[in-house]
Amino acid sequence: MAIDAPAEGRTETEQQDTAAGGSTSVWSALRPLALRIHFYAGLLVGPLLLIAAASGLLYALSFQAEKIVYRHELQVPVGDRALPLSEQVKAAKEARPDGTVTAVWPGAEDDASTRVLMSSPKVEEGKSLAVFVDPYTAEIRGSLPSYGSSGALPLRTWLDELHRDLHLGDLGRNYSEIAASWLWVVALGGLLLWLGRRRRTKRALLLPERGAKGRRKTLSWHGSVGLWAVVGLVLLSATGLTWSRYAGENIGKVQDQLGGASPAISATIEGGSGDGGGGHEGHEGHGGGDAAAHRGADVGIDHALESARASGIRGDKLAITLPSEGTGYVIKETDATYPLHLDSVAVDPASGTVIDRLQFSDYPLLAKLTRVGIDAHMGVFLGLANQLALAAVALALILLIVWGYRMWWLRRPTKARTFTGGRPIPRGAWRRVPATVLLPLAAATVFIGWFVPLLGITLLVFVALDLALGAVAKFRAARSQ
Repeated sequence: MAIDAPAEGRTETEQQDTAAGGSTSVWSALRPLALRIHFYAGLLVGPLLLIAAASGLLYALSFQAEKIVYRHELQVPVGDRALPLSEQVKAAKEARPDGTVTAVWPGAEDDASTRVLMSSPKVEEGKSLAVFVDPYTAEIRGSLPSYGSSGALPLRTWLDELHRDLHLGDLGRNYSEIAASWLWVVALGGLLLWLGRRRRTKRALLLPERGAKGRRKTLSWHGSVGLWAVVGLVLLSATGLTWSRYAGENIGKVQDQLGGASPAISATIEGGSGDGGGGHEGHEGHGGGDAAAHRGADVGIDHALESARASGIRGDKLAITLPSEGTGYVIKETDATYPLHLDSVAVDPASGTVIDRLQFSDYPLLAKLTRVGIDAHMGVFLGLANQLALAAVALALILLIVWGYRMWWLRRPTKARTFTGGRPIPRGAWRRVPATVLLPLAAATVFIGWFVPLLGITLLVFVALDLALGAVAKFRAARSQ
């Protein structure tokens, strides 16, 4: 959480406040090493964390902004009776004959439009064209590109891509993975450093210190806000890593080995080919592929929905994937707010019978936790409350970084004529750590660096930079003698 690290020049009061547990304790030996790692991690990864926090804050607010910007497409006057879905789909096809219908999202509220999702050459790969239909009149309210399982429209999609990869594609994803890889390290390290301080009152642990000034005041705000935000920061780091490029692959392998892979519903029709799909969709998933048109007998979308309702699909928020060659209808509940409604069924288009059913309650525990964690990171788990919590954590991280850099700046040698910043704790802190602690710590660091590759690589870069700065300092000292 803190970028700042103590160095020479502290007041006697500060030295007493930061002394923890006595000079012979394990923590007193580990503390300088933790401070030095915390200093470099915060200083060098801070800009990436700041970008991730700022873009994440905007993304969290985009859910409500979307409702305002696209209210004409999303909202309709409430009528007396909704038309059959087949008529709404027909109207969408007539309005956009260049597209192929892949899915339908009926409106979850009385004043919500129906989304008819199409694959179209006019939208980017991985996205769908959403045609918004008035369910009472079949009037076309408009059409917009739609992305992912949460149906992000252009504003939220743009902010999501900014947060994920800075609109740089796979190269840009490295930035967000580095930020997620280090966030938990910086947050937990800052927590230990803050808890390890000796303070006059218990209040100073939880709330900013009254009457403090200068750097001490900044540190007080930094530590107390970081304490309240640490759980959210660690959860954001963990869930963000689940769909990262490199660490995410390792996490997926472990999850599969532990039997925690998300099950997938089978929509394959006997004698046909295809796969109903399902499982983890990544950060936003895909809006539906360009499915081959279903050929043969078809009971229609309305009858398929009736069969799904009869088999237990009760939620108001639904996504209906249309059949393609060799597969049937897939009707999924998509209400990720608590209590969750995420069951799904597959329906044979020829007979209207249910051919497979998947209940969220049947998911392995690890798969459930993964799904809930990802939905919470995306801001859809608890709706508005989830989005406000994300915004609060993102704002807290922004403040922590700003306060950290301020403390770093305040620690600079004030008489120096050249531009310089605060100094880290002196080198060689690891030599004070007992071997019985240092060796297991080193082994754990190597393992974590292998499992979270961009953490390991950047840690090596930090070490190389530190060695280079040390060599330069020794060279300058030798020349000055």
